[in-house]
Amino acid sequence: MTVAPVLRPEFDAELRAGLAVVGGMFPPTITDDLIDFMRVSYASPPMDDVLRDRGIAREEHVAPGHLGDPIEVSVLRPPGQDGPRPAVVYAHSGGLMFGDRFSGIDLVLDWVDRMGAILVTVEYRLAPEFPDPYPREDMYAALEWTAAHADALDIRTDRLVVAGASAGGGLAAGMALAARDRGGPPLVGQVLDYPMLDDRGITTSMHQFDGVGVWDRVSNQTGWRALLGDACGSESVSPYAAPSRAENLHGLPPAFIDVGAAEVFRDEAIAYADALWKAGGDAELHVWSGAFHACDIFAPHTAVGQSMIKTRNTWLETILAD
Repeated sequence: MTVAPVLRPEFDAELRAGLAVVGGMFPPTITDDLIDFMRVSYASPPMDDVLRDRGIAREEHVAPGHLGDPIEVSVLRPPGQDGPRPAVVYAHSGGLMFGDRFSGIDLVLDWVDRMGAILVTVEYRLAPEFPDPYPREDMYAALEWTAAHADALDIRTDRLVVAGASAGGGLAAGMALAARDRGGPPLVGQVLDYPMLDDRGITTSMHQFDGVGVWDRVSNQTGWRALLGDACGSESVSPYAAPSRAENLHGLPPAFIDVGAAEVFRDEAIAYADALWKAGGDAELHVWSGAFHACDIFAPHTAVGQSMIKTRNTWLETILAD
């Protein structure tokens, strides 16, 4: 019996050339037995020299996370800061299982030294050791902490944004939902980069990418099951954990959503933007032709990667302006 080939969008030629290099650090398929490897492979390098070269000041704080447990929070300040500045509370990538508060942060340092924003990046706790609700409630607690300490941190509470990439994009969307529902800090925007939004794995794009690219269907299942355990795919999953499950997206801040056309999160990102529009909200959606997941992190030198970064930065600069 002949098995029909899987039809899927082709990778951009420039990006395809870099996939072999990426695979050595970030294999396409991540299973439970690779979590420890990924925690080493995807760990961020020392940041002191990078920050010093860009004139960015770094402060370390301990904030109360879920259940009041202490979590680490880094506050990155622009050079020559004069008075209160806009701020972004940032959730890192890593499939909810690995990464740290500086993972992939090179992409958002422009927000600090070029836009003059303060970046609050959070060491939320990771699954499976800390399953739901730890990661999302750590992030929400950090958002509350940021707003409560705005005067001490020199932050403008009228210019507060949540942002994240991949798993962090899902956490950022969850923060925006929780802030609305709990009467939390008012937000002027949410940046959702190729966000991880839906534990059900039911979209076409989720089934187009198995064993290819970065973060395939099995990897996604591994991450969600680490977070949710047996509840994964059931009706008991909170929309703060899997924002695609939210039935009401009215009253959320403007969203920037970008995603690759050649990755598993394409369809859920498009659906989330559509749901925001249907609820009367504001969303700017970009679907990048030929782009694999997080290609702007792994191949920022490429034409597609550069376009993603520039477009995202332009949107955020507008949101942060007076």
